Amino acid sequence: QDYYGKELQKSEDLKTNACITSARPLPKVVRDALEHIHEEVVARYYGCGLVIPECLSSCWILDLGSGSGRDCYVLSQLVGEQGRVTGIDMTEGQVEVAKKHIAYHMEKFGYQKPNVEFFHGYMEKLGDAGLADESYDIVISNCVINLAPDKRAVLQEAFRVLKPGGEMYFSDIYASQRLSETVRNHRVLWGECLAGAMYWKDLYSIAEEVGFSPPCLVTASPITIGNKELERTIGDCRFVSATFRLFKVPGGSRAGPGQVIYNGGIVGHERELVFDANFTFKEGEVVDVDADMAAILQSSRFAEEFLIRAGGANTAALQGCC
Repeated sequence: QDYYGKELQKSEDLKTNACITSARPLPKVVRDALEHIHEEVVARYYGCGLVIPECLSSCWILDLGSGSGRDCYVLSQLVGEQGRVTGIDMTEGQVEVAKKHIAYHMEKFGYQKPNVEFFHGYMEKLGDAGLADESYDIVISNCVINLAPDKRAVLQEAFRVLKPGGEMYFSDIYASQRLSETVRNHRVLWGECLAGAMYWKDLYSIAEEVGFSPPCLVTASPITIGNKELERTIGDCRFVSATFRLFKVPGGSRAGPGQVIYNGGIVGHERELVFDANFTFKEGEVVDVDADMAAILQSSRFAEEFLIRAGGANTAALQGCC
């Protein structure tokens, strides 16, 4: 709280590039939305990727660690006036900045009433902020789960508040090995999102324990520290900024592999939908998918965008979103 509320006043104050790494070029619809965001909100932004998934119209979205509200205000435009965006953050100063500009943004977007709200609270305890079971279509998080000591509690709470078929779409920092106590207790490395980074294999095991589908890797890019003293403290550990998507697939949805055809109906992704690092769906093209991906597409908000049928030619050889 002290680091993000007092020590950092703008993104230039960061000591490493971990919290400002962008995973890929921004889509035009997101670039356009960013142009409408208040400059104070943008100046106090820290994140390690893009957490704006596709197919958002009228969705209810929760942003864990929403900070000054940049991603929330982008999403506010993309879900439309019928959608809803909730931000929660543990740093009171950041929440105050986000709340201060609600009226400004609603007027800018031409909305009659606000479709965003911000809470001061902890992502490990969403119930304390009054967030109910199965109330959101999507949970996003941009480079903040590493700041939570109890990662399992964060994923458990995200799973709880998601509707059946809902998605957790999030970017974070991952380590090539479990970190030493020296690194984990280093104040600056913790604030810079490195000391709390999860060993990447732990994400897979925790997601499974909680009940999510296997993690689908969307993008990944290596992180350079650029600070000799911090590099010596870290040693031979390597870090990566990665975006994953996890789905809350209802129990009865898992049948078998199948074939899917994308109908091209998602705005901004009419020709092709890059779903993750393994699956790109081109409009009208038949794609063999494994059982996990078939269940994800069938039970989620993407169901209406695909023709899905059982069976497939080469499904036994597919490795799916893992």
